[in-house]
Amino acid sequence: MVGADRLATAVAGLRGQLSDSAQAASATTSVATSAIADPAGSAVDVAHRTSPGGRAAMADANASDALDVSGPPEAVRAVEVAAAGDHYLLLVGHPGAGCRRYATLLHQLRPALTDEEALEVAAVQSVTGCLGPDTSLALTAPFIAPHHSMSMPALVGGGSGVTRPGAMTQAHRGVLFLNDVSEFRADQLEAVRCAVDDGEVRVARRDGVFRYPARFQLVLAAAPCPCRQPEQDCSCSPHARRRFLARITGPLLDRVDLRVRLRPPDDSAPGTSAPEVGSNLRTRVSAARTRAAQRWAEHRGSTNADVPATTFTHAEFRLPRLTTAPLDQALENGAMSGRGWVRALRVAWTLADLAGLVRPGRDEITEALEFRDRRPS
Repeated sequence: MVGADRLATAVAGLRGQLSDSAQAASATTSVATSAIADPAGSAVDVAHRTSPGGRAAMADANASDALDVSGPPEAVRAVEVAAAGDHYLLLVGHPGAGCRRYATLLHQLRPALTDEEALEVAAVQSVTGCLGPDTSLALTAPFIAPHHSMSMPALVGGGSGVTRPGAMTQAHRGVLFLNDVSEFRADQLEAVRCAVDDGEVRVARRDGVFRYPARFQLVLAAAPCPCRQPEQDCSCSPHARRRFLARITGPLLDRVDLRVRLRPPDDSAPGTSAPEVGSNLRTRVSAARTRAAQRWAEHRGSTNADVPATTFTHAEFRLPRLTTAPLDQALENGAMSGRGWVRALRVAWTLADLAGLVRPGRDEITEALEFRDRRPS
């Protein structure tokens, strides 16, 4: 482990940009603390874990695990698109349909954290008391799944005495999974919406306002009815179903790009997934994210979800009216808001990246609109 007296020195070390003098000055420290035990109990070289090449190699090793991609094709497709573009996802299905499994698959498809992101995650873990003296920088993004019964300070941050970050900040640079989202209170969902818009949470106290980062990928899951029984045993009326799903507030739902209604699981149908299918899925997602990062490098964005909306008005990225006609018609008919129009366009760019296209066509626009038109009710 290389000692560092400043954050800039630590970042330079992570990037492999330390000067010869700095490396020589820290040689004695490196020898004394060259290895620690990882959670599996094996000795892992700290410098290898924290160097860019070492972290990438370990991420590739973790990525070799087989992914469970069984299930309805439309669900797997939605997870693929969400992972490729950092889009928000809503899954609606009866218990046993696999909502948590798809959320986990999305988390597994996300790339390894960059050095800057790893430092941000480590800073949050340090404040929350989760970063021990022997803890190395995280390789994978956080996955936080708060329960609907948690308090507002536990979700947003705060508490009596020392103010601490909540679940939304703990999910920074990772995935925030709200299972049974219809059971969350309206004020909790409004807090999530504010964090989605601002990328941070603010906790007001007598001595000032605390600001915590909260840039996460949102995944929502909900049962289609309050009884939560299998579809063939459900006795809920259509009105009861609409009221139950109406708890997902409109402003939050308008920010969800992909909406999927999961079909009931069929235990008699054998699984169709295979390890190589998962590998192909991961390869397509990685290639699509690389295309987007190269395209938006000069426009303050790395994925289709976080590039500024004004970028799509530039001449080089503006699509012909004939291509965006389905979106324009939905906007004129009041079936989609202006925000929804832009978010659907972002999804279309992700679909184009997955297909290896230079820009979206009419087919990508139509598929993006179909994902958004899939109402939870």
